[in-house]
Amino acid sequence: MIRSVPIVGKILAILLGIFITLYMLVPLLVVAGASISESRFLTFPPKGFTLEWYVDALTSDTYLEPFRLSLLVGVVVAILAATIGTAAALALTRFPIPGAGAIQAFLMSPLTLPTIILAIGALSLTSMTIGAPNVGVLIVVHVVIAIPYVMRTVTGVMARADHFTEEASRTLGANAWNRYRLVVLPIARPGIAAGAFFAFNISFDDAVIALFLRSPQLETLPIAIYGQLEFSTSPTVAAVSTLMVLITVALMIVLERIIGLGRLFV
Repeated sequence: MIRSVPIVGKILAILLGIFITLYMLVPLLVVAGASISESRFLTFPPKGFTLEWYVDALTSDTYLEPFRLSLLVGVVVAILAATIGTAAALALTRFPIPGAGAIQAFLMSPLTLPTIILAIGALSLTSMTIGAPNVGVLIVVHVVIAIPYVMRTVTGVMARADHFTEEASRTLGANAWNRYRLVVLPIARPGIAAGAFFAFNISFDDAVIALFLRSPQLETLPIAIYGQLEFSTSPTVAAVSTLMVLITVALMIVLERIIGLGRLFV
């Protein structure tokens, strides 16, 4: 009886893992299946096989312009969030800053707020100051949300880093800039890259904030998908959604090959 407890625990853990995997994969498989169906409506299982909807997704201005905007915003957000988040994380972990705990709590606070609250606040503040929302406002809000993710990944990497390496470089005569450039940044690089990936993904996939800040000139890809679903059930929507997932997976593979995301969890 005593020995059966670990076995039962292992079985439950395996079943839980299978359930979580299916819970995440089944919706993706349904969408991917609907995107290759010959039917002109969203159907699953797919009826036949065709890539017509992918051709439509890659050639239609309905999706191309929002895709370009989402890509631009995502890249800018990733760069800004990685820069600000890395600077904040390194400063808070390497220097005795007065009130460091309060500063960190303030920078991490967007994680504690529902996204819709941030969206309403951004829309209200924008309306009272500059009027109609623009792409700059969307970028700023996305950066605010993404900074905590960069801070967490960089802080996690630096917490496990060997600080004697930096001390050794100081002993050997390296100045502050060279220590930062040749020692600190290479150590923090996996966290910076992972944080930038999270920042891009958060921005690229965001629908709530983009919905509140939308305008005829400010329509991101998720909002274009949402708008099409309101009036049609074309499989092109499923094709676009599948392409978004593939972009995210491709970025993860590239990061894994370049820096090894597994290093973040060792």
